[in-house]
Parts: sequence; C-alpha cells; structure tokens
Amino acid sequence: MSLREYLHEKAEESRHNEIIGYLIVIVSSIFLLGGTLITVVTEENPSWFLFLPYHITHHPYSLLGLAYTLMGTVLLCLGIVLIVHYAIERSWYMNELRKAQANEIEKMQRRRRIVLSPKQDA
Repeated sequence: MSLREYLHEKAEESRHNEIIGYLIVIVSSIFLLGGTLITVVTEENPSWFLFLPYHITHHPYSLLGLAYTLMGTVLLCLGIVLIVHYAIERSWYMNELRKAQANEIEKMQRRRRIVLSPKQDA
C-alpha cells in the first residue's frame, strides 16, 4: 500500500467519523427537545437552569424529562467536539495527500526528462 492510498483511506475514515458526529448532534437535539417538552408539559412551573427547564418531583415524567435533557446536552457537546476533531484530522490528511501527490508528479516529470533527453541528442 502506497502512502497516497493510506492517506486516502484515512481521509475517508475521518470523513465517515465526522458524519457520525453530525448524526450524534441530530440525535442529541431530538433528546434535548424531547426532554424540554416533557418537562414543560408535565410541570406547571418548572425551575430553569440557564435555558434548560427542570423540576424534580415524585412523578416519573419529571425524572425522564431531566434525563433526556441532560443526555441531549451531553451528546450535543460530544457531537460538536467530534465534528471539529475529525474535520481537523481530515484536513491534515488531505494536506499530506496533496504533498504526496505533488512529490509523485515531480518524480514523473524527472523520469520523463531523463527519458526524453537522450532521444533529443541523437
């Protein structure tokens, strides 16, 4: 396996992982929205922490809403971190792939000059 093939495979893998990060963000937004809606609908006057409603009562829906809201928030942060990490990783692989391709093109041009120069002298 050449360096170009290896870098190409790693860039594809990083792109795939970045897409998984986007899917995690989508799932987290669903959890966050669901938890917020459960809390707002089941509680008359929920307590608020920043922009997230919460209120713990003896009712199981209040715990479910809080769990969904917290899970959505944690997954949202995780998804954003994964997206940024794999985007940076993929850009590094792509830069290295461009360098490797430039080196191969330079080698081909050198070979072509070597092969053409004796024919021109004759």
